[in-house]
Amino acid sequence: MVAVGMEGTGSYGAGLFQHLRVHRLQVIEVDQPDRRARRRTGKSDPTDAIAAARAVQAGTATGTPKTRDGVVESIRALRVARNGAIKAHTAAINALRQTIITAPAHLRQQLVGQGAKGLVDTCARFRPGDVRDPEQATKATLRRLARRCQMLAAELAETDKDLKTLIVAKAPDLLAVHGVGTHIAGQLLITAGDNPERLKSEASFAALCGVSPLLASSGKTNRHRLNRGGDRAANSALHRVVIVRMKSHPQTRAYVERRTAQGLSKREIIRCLKRYVARELLPIIKATAQNEPDLKLTSIAA
Repeated sequence: MVAVGMEGTGSYGAGLFQHLRVHRLQVIEVDQPDRRARRRTGKSDPTDAIAAARAVQAGTATGTPKTRDGVVESIRALRVARNGAIKAHTAAINALRQTIITAPAHLRQQLVGQGAKGLVDTCARFRPGDVRDPEQATKATLRRLARRCQMLAAELAETDKDLKTLIVAKAPDLLAVHGVGTHIAGQLLITAGDNPERLKSEASFAALCGVSPLLASSGKTNRHRLNRGGDRAANSALHRVVIVRMKSHPQTRAYVERRTAQGLSKREIIRCLKRYVARELLPIIKATAQNEPDLKLTSIAA
């Protein structure tokens, strides 16, 4: 069988990967070349191609790329827009508050003490006059920033509605798990991809999410440490599940009390819990691969 080693199948190599899939060629995900070897031998496209081929032949590269041809890819695309809108909305709110700090005293007194929503609504109703007057120019700036916040809030609401429709149809069992909401479920589905069967074991999924334990033993000390690798967005999603369970899940609270009595720190307990959550969720995520919703039945506008 012909196998092709590729680096970056989810970015610049995505088009080539889809072309190779159409022609039914096996594609294997190859990691970036070792930095030490790259410094020693230099870098060029032919050198990287030879290194990728050798990694496939030697069996050191075994990763299966995400197919990116189902509803999970739709969820990923929508989350790109959502994350960008959240960052822009936060930046606009911060700019609004900073502008108020340096605004004329008369204008600042009108706005002090208001929450974010009230502040945005008030500023959006401003009717500035001649912008040659600093106070009127400040009003014009505040109105534009407030209306930008309102536009981004409307965009977020629309995107969240689309995401909820897709995720509820794709992974209802995942949403039924304690502590898993639509945004957490969406991130975990994206991490696993449209073909979660590529994850050979729950240990590989834990490593992918950065929650696999790493040895940190030395001398008489025998312990594990946090894994700083993996998909940090997936790691954050599992962290939020654990935090919710530590507050409202009886079994998790009992586990925390028992491990605390054994001398583990809160950070070590959270690390263990994230590993357990990854083990629990992987079978559910794999089961969603057979659940491809009929997009004609959704409320998403064409």
